[in-house]
Amino acid sequence: MSIRKATLADSTKIQNLLKQMDYPDTGNFILKKLEILLSHPDAVLFVYEEANKVLAFISIHFIPQLALEGDFARICYFAVDETARSKGIGKEMEAFCVALARERNCDRIELHSHSRRTEAHRFYDRQGYTEVPKYLVKSLKS
Repeated sequence: MSIRKATLADSTKIQNLLKQMDYPDTGNFILKKLEILLSHPDAVLFVYEEANKVLAFISIHFIPQLALEGDFARICYFAVDETARSKGIGKEMEAFCVALARERNCDRIELHSHSRRTEAHRFYDRQGYTEVPKYLVKSLKS
C-alpha cells in the first residue's frame, strides 16, 4: 500500500475512477489535463496503489490568500474505487493531504461536493469538515 504522485501512465485508471464519479466522457482530454496538472507548481495529484493496482486518486490545489496569513488547499477531485471503499484508503489519503497542506502553510482545506454525493458527505463529516453555506458559481459556457 502506498500513496505516490500520479503519472501519465495512471491515466486509464484515473479515467475509470472518474467514470465512477459520473464523469464518463474524459477520454478525449484526460491526458492533456493530466499533463497540465502534473506540471502545475501549485497542484498535486496522488494515487493510492496496492499490489500494483491504483485504487484511488486525489488532486489538491494550493491557493495563496491575500488578506490572510495562511493559504488554503482545495481538494478538486477525490475518488476511491467502489470495490475498495470503507477500507481506510480515503482516510489515509485525506490525512496525507492535510499534512501536505500544513507543510505548504495552509490554514484550511476546502472542497465542493455535490448534494447528490451523500456517502461522500458522511466521509467528510467524519474527517472534521463542516458545511459553509453559499457556494456561488457562474457558468462560462455559451
